[in-house]
Amino acid sequence: MKVSQALTLLPNVQERTSNKAIDKALQNTNESFGDLLNKTIGDVNSLQSEAGKAMERMVSGESSDLHEVMIAVEKARTSFDLLMEIRNKTMDMYREVMRMSV
Repeated sequence: MKVSQALTLLPNVQERTSNKAIDKALQNTNESFGDLLNKTIGDVNSLQSEAGKAMERMVSGESSDLHEVMIAVEKARTSFDLLMEIRNKTMDMYREVMRMSV
């Protein structure tokens, strides 16, 4: 396949992907922001506890697979970082709304 042919297919792939993402987002509109936030915090908490258990198994000698421990720790760290960014952006939006004059 020539590069020019591949480039002509790219917009179609992007369009299909973005439409699927929009459809999926619209289906989840029944869930409130608070419910979504609670679910996300629960997911982050479970990833943190899984990482802790993986480290405990590694230290106690039950597991010798360092890769699984590192993957669990990185998943927990990444999800926590994302949650903190969501918190920071939410606080920024709140402050911006409070600065608006009515």
